[in-house]
Amino acid sequence: MQVTFALVLTVVSLLAFGNAEAGDRERFTVATAGGNVLVEGSTDSASPSRPAVIILSGSKGFASPAYDDFGRSLDAAGLDAYFVHLLSPVDEQAIAHAGSARARIAYYATRRPAWIATVHKVISHLNSEPDHIRRIGVLGISLGAQTAAAASAGATDIGALVLVDGAFPEGYSKPVSSLPPLLIVWGGADRTFPISTAQTLRQMAQGLDGSVSLDVHKGGAHDFFLKPGAQATAAQRGVIDFFVSQLSK
Repeated sequence: MQVTFALVLTVVSLLAFGNAEAGDRERFTVATAGGNVLVEGSTDSASPSRPAVIILSGSKGFASPAYDDFGRSLDAAGLDAYFVHLLSPVDEQAIAHAGSARARIAYYATRRPAWIATVHKVISHLNSEPDHIRRIGVLGISLGAQTAAAASAGATDIGALVLVDGAFPEGYSKPVSSLPPLLIVWGGADRTFPISTAQTLRQMAQGLDGSVSLDVHKGGAHDFFLKPGAQATAAQRGVIDFFVSQLSK
C-alpha cells in the first residue's frame, strides 16, 4: 500500500512538473482577416530585447518534437523563438484530403496571400510590444519556406532569413528587389524539391547583391532537418549560428 501511494505521488509530481513546464511557453493570438492565428513563444521575459526568430512549419504543422528541441536550442543561444501556426484546422483538413500534389499546390496558392499577411502582422505585433526593441529573423521549412521567401521579398523589418528545403513558390511572379541576409539549407537527396531549386535561389539572391550561402547536406531527404541524428543537429547548429551572427549586430 505504501509503495502504491508513493508511486501515485511520483506520477502526480511528474505531471505537475510537465504542466508547469508547458505553461512557461508564451501563447498569444494575432488577429487577421481570416481569424485569430496562434503564436507560441519560447522566450526569456527577463530579456525583452533579445533577437527573435519566427518559425513557419511545413504542411504537417508543428507535430514533430524536433520543433520543441530547436526552440530550446534557440533559447539557449539567446534568441526568442515564435512558432506561428499559419495552418488552421481547416487548412490541415484540406491539405490532408487534397488527393494529389497538384491539388495541394493549388490550395497553397489560394491561401498564401493570407499566410504572408499573417507573417507581417506577427512581426508588427512583436515590434509593438513595450520595451521590445530587437531584430527579427524568419525561418521557414518546406511549405513554410515558400511563405517565408515571399514574405521576406523587399521586407525591411526582417533581419535574416533561413529557408530549409523550400524556396519561392512555383509561379511566383512578383518582382523581388531585395532579400534579407539569406541562408539556404537543403537535403542533397531531396526528392520533393531538387537541389537545382536551391541553386537557382542562390543565384537570384546573388543577383540582388545580397548576402547568401547554401548549406547542402549530402544524402539528406526532404525532411532531414526534423529527423534525429547528427545531420539534423549539424544543420540546426548552422542555422542558430547564422541567426546569432545576423541578429545580434
